[in-house]
Amino acid sequence: MMLSVEDLQIHYTTRDGVARAVDGASFVVPEGKIVGLVGESGCGKTTAVRAIMGVLSENGRRAGGRVVFKGQPIDEKNTRPLLWREIAYVPQSAMSSLDPVYTVGAQIVEVLTKRGGISRPAAKARSGELFDLVGLSERRLRDYPHQFSGGMRQRAAIAMALALNPSLLLADEPVTALDVIVQRQILDTLRTLQKRLSLSMVMVTHDISVVAYLCDEVVVMYAGQVIESGPVREVLSRPRHPYTMGLRNAFPDLLSDAMELVPIHGSPPDLREPPAGCRFAPRCPFVQPGCTSGTIPAAVRDGHLSACLRDSEADALRTAALDPATWQRSSNFAMS
Repeated sequence: MMLSVEDLQIHYTTRDGVARAVDGASFVVPEGKIVGLVGESGCGKTTAVRAIMGVLSENGRRAGGRVVFKGQPIDEKNTRPLLWREIAYVPQSAMSSLDPVYTVGAQIVEVLTKRGGISRPAAKARSGELFDLVGLSERRLRDYPHQFSGGMRQRAAIAMALALNPSLLLADEPVTALDVIVQRQILDTLRTLQKRLSLSMVMVTHDISVVAYLCDEVVVMYAGQVIESGPVREVLSRPRHPYTMGLRNAFPDLLSDAMELVPIHGSPPDLREPPAGCRFAPRCPFVQPGCTSGTIPAAVRDGHLSACLRDSEADALRTAALDPATWQRSSNFAMS
């Protein structure tokens, strides 16, 4: 196993109280696989990735759980030597991560010389190899970030992340700011590189279609918790948690005659005072009295995990979830 996240708890201290941004999340990243971390904005995806890297903001802290990389527990104290060499990061916006006053080539050379300890001539040669790897011309190494298109900047950021041959690549919504054609190109590039270099990868996204296209496994997060996980095809074709059923309804299916996209009404809860029981209960059309108290046990069948009190009824709920009228009932719950 390349990476194991076990009962991770990340708290942020704010003026209005402590926010439990990640609250007992557990998932694994098998060697050589791409795992999609999906959910609405604010569900804890990026915080979980930053915790893996050991680079939380000043008001954030790991309140519990552990992260195990290649069989060894890691935290903010011993993760830094692993960054770039073993664990690399691709940001959402390459423009904000690239220094505007240095050429892109100079920035890659800096990573190779200062973090990798290789000579400048070797670093320049390696920079050309990296650009070729991601489909960029070596002559563009002399250009500045503002001279690149959005897709080219993202490719450059991927090249920089791969500079020291890491084992694990963490990609935080790397295609969100790009148009759909360029998104497809970047996703294809990531898949090609993953196969060629035998990379393990975590893809953070709020777009479930990206997960369906690229990932091998999926982890669905809601309000700081993992509520469903498993193989992508299994989870997306036969979701067992109502939240995942709602996510599936919210993106178009080109093979279906249905043209209406069905929203999940309401908003995630305030994580400074999270509700008891299932945190999706206030928005769930299938909620029962037992959903709003105690701890909801997670059921696992053939590697497919679901934290829903009505997991045994998943087939019937899945059918009902296809009806837009079902989610209109959840709208009434959310507004009450």
